[in-house]
Amino acid sequence: MATASKKVILRGRPVGSKSTDPTIAKAFGQAVVVLRTSKGLSQEAVGLAAAIGRSNMSSIENGRTVPNLVGVVKIAAALGCSLPVLSREFERAYKELLQGTEGDGPAR
Repeated sequence: MATASKKVILRGRPVGSKSTDPTIAKAFGQAVVVLRTSKGLSQEAVGLAAAIGRSNMSSIENGRTVPNLVGVVKIAAALGCSLPVLSREFERAYKELLQGTEGDGPAR
């Protein structure tokens, strides 16, 4: 009788992997700042409208943390914009970070 070889299944993330990409986190934060400031809103106002604390909004805007999809939807609503508008601003900021330049213009 042949013996079946056992496969080892590792659980969790590989050692050294991260759950967020710092460039993506920074670009998303920049997108939020550009849209928020273009509308004259404070971090506190956006945080309250999105049910996110001001300190957490600060962490998002500074690229230290990235919200989950529910948070992204709530932030867009709090900014008074659609997800595509927030996404375009994120893409602009992300491309600029990848190219090594940073700009402050809102998405068109």
